[in-house]
Amino acid sequence: MHSSLVRIQNVFGFFTSVAFTVAAAIAVSVLLSPQHPSASLQLRNVQVVKGRPHYYSTKREEYAHIKFDLDADLTSLFNWNTKQVFLYITASYPSTSPSTIPPSEAVIWDAIIPSDFARSHPNTYLHPTTSKSKSSKKSKQKGKPYPEGASPGIVRLSNQKPKYQITDVSGKIAERTNATLNLHWNVQPWVGALVWTNTNSYGRWEGLKGGLDRFEFPSLKGSETVKKEELRTETGGERNRGSPA
Repeated sequence: MHSSLVRIQNVFGFFTSVAFTVAAAIAVSVLLSPQHPSASLQLRNVQVVKGRPHYYSTKREEYAHIKFDLDADLTSLFNWNTKQVFLYITASYPSTSPSTIPPSEAVIWDAIIPSDFARSHPNTYLHPTTSKSKSSKKSKQKGKPYPEGASPGIVRLSNQKPKYQITDVSGKIAERTNATLNLHWNVQPWVGALVWTNTNSYGRWEGLKGGLDRFEFPSLKGSETVKKEELRTETGGERNRGSPA
């Protein structure tokens, strides 16, 4: 007869084999769940100023502050194997030397959208149905992108402020052209592989429709005033104003 230890090892080995098979079946079954995400992303306002973008910055440099509107329907990304969706928006723009340096891309806003069965996170935008009391519901609903009574994946932001400023290694970002705002996500399942933003269709998974807006960085805020002051000084405006009659 086998000893008790051998029997326990056999049972544990059989259990892990069954658990792995079930987990693999769940991960593969996600391919049968149709996806058809759509979004409307529009730039509301962009300003370029010069200063210290962070409290730990050691020098003054140009940085951009972008506000945007987002109306997205990502409910099809949530299925039986979705734990949470990491949603983020990036601003990409060409470098000063496009032929030698690749385009730059920076995250300006992000959020974690959990399923109804996932725990909350400090960076989570809680769904209204997860709150238990009226007081907590009001506090969690304030400033959140979920409209009242919506399913996870419905995100509506109006004139949203960015979480992060945009800076460039050169210290200058004003008057950059061919810039784009892009919506991205990362689906984090309970088991299986991470799934990133897809813009093409694969089987029952359709690519993202919308979620992109093109823009240009304006000139440095206050630069026109500075130029006028310099021009007035060069033409003798200050000297004439201060000279005796």
